[in-house]
Amino acid sequence: MKTINLFFSMLLLVSVSSLTNAQEDNSLKLTGELLTDERLLLKDKNDWAWNENRLTLKLDKRIAGNSKFYSEVWLRNIGLPTASQSADLYNKGIVDPYNLEIREAYVQLNDFLTKNLDVTIGRQRIVWGTADKLNPTDNLNPLDLEDILDFGRRRGSDAINLNYYLSNDFSLQGVFVPFFQPANMPVGVFATALNPTMELPQGMVLKSFSDTVLMPRYNLGVSSTAGFKFKGFAKGVDFSVSYVWGYDGLPFVTKNAFIPVDLSGGISIASELSFARTHIIGADMATSIAGIGFWAEAATFVPEKDVIMTNDLSAFYPTSPVPVTKDSLLLDKTKPYLKFVVGGDYNFSDGSYLNLQYMHGFVHERGAENLNDYFFLRYEKKFFNEKLKVAPIGGGFIVTNWNNIKDNYALVYMPEVSYKATDNAEITISTVIFDGKGDNLFANLKDYNMVMFKLKYSF
Repeated sequence: MKTINLFFSMLLLVSVSSLTNAQEDNSLKLTGELLTDERLLLKDKNDWAWNENRLTLKLDKRIAGNSKFYSEVWLRNIGLPTASQSADLYNKGIVDPYNLEIREAYVQLNDFLTKNLDVTIGRQRIVWGTADKLNPTDNLNPLDLEDILDFGRRRGSDAINLNYYLSNDFSLQGVFVPFFQPANMPVGVFATALNPTMELPQGMVLKSFSDTVLMPRYNLGVSSTAGFKFKGFAKGVDFSVSYVWGYDGLPFVTKNAFIPVDLSGGISIASELSFARTHIIGADMATSIAGIGFWAEAATFVPEKDVIMTNDLSAFYPTSPVPVTKDSLLLDKTKPYLKFVVGGDYNFSDGSYLNLQYMHGFVHERGAENLNDYFFLRYEKKFFNEKLKVAPIGGGFIVTNWNNIKDNYALVYMPEVSYKATDNAEITISTVIFDGKGDNLFANLKDYNMVMFKLKYSF
């Protein structure tokens, strides 16, 4: 607690110093925003689904064009009090939960060692891809799935990022991330959204469950990630090709030990989860034709080795001289799978905007046979000198089995109204309606329809 308080004090001093220096030297900037995000379930009792108050602070300083320092910090009150016993009332972190997160903090050195070579060192968000928020080629930073409705969010990685500019239109990029960071999972009402469905043999009843996550060994050879990218612009088209040697940030269940606990079929399961090394070859492009923006992006995922799930039933056969196991192949290294996105958008002369995007394979889906189809659509129109923005159409339609769509689909409807009270303040009210059938991410959320209120103030 003392360490956190000291950090806050130091951050306050830095912020005050930044404001003072900014008045003397325009090369130093302090910017940020305050976000209030409140959500209520549309059920009978209207339980609170989300409570977040986030202060984002950004420090940006350039020195004579040769170097740059940048940092972004989140200070947040997030979640609801979870006190369950009187002792919890003495813990302010439980009564009023909060956290601090360093999203980015890096130094960029221009013309490093030679002309046209820039190097960036530190925690940084390295964005790859041209699609809108959902980018299959964007795999250097770990997924941030805390808020399942904040599509495309990722955390920063501690990395060395080299950019060499061959000309004004072409460049080469090389990135090295020394250690692996897994994805963080959804919280609150979304906590179980990505949990796989567990199918048990007939007659078995699950009584208890535990798991162990096996992290890669932290050394340069095992835990590191590397990426390379060639980027260019020709005849009105932005394009790039890329390669990443890294890990899938979502773990696979690679072992289940079944243990009987009673004579009526009750069992306990102890699972092991591990991460798979993957080769990712990507390409993307973006252009504009007659004022219409178009983009396309694709990535081929090649597992470095087979991913196998082993079910250990040895506890049911205590006299067996050898372990009794059954293996299932989750990913075949000889069968790469392709994720891709195509889309476009257009700004109409009357102030309205249309965005349409089709995606094959969401962020948590692996293996060609497990990739689903997603159609996203958003239409919005601005009124009163762009102070009021109304989006009556927004959301997506998902198909998980084209041979039986009526039992394997999901619908997400997200209408929204925003009002700019001032140049710095925007108030947004929206709803999210989930519906569908079958076992897919968004159909499983149909009990969590909600209304959302957001206030964003930028400074």
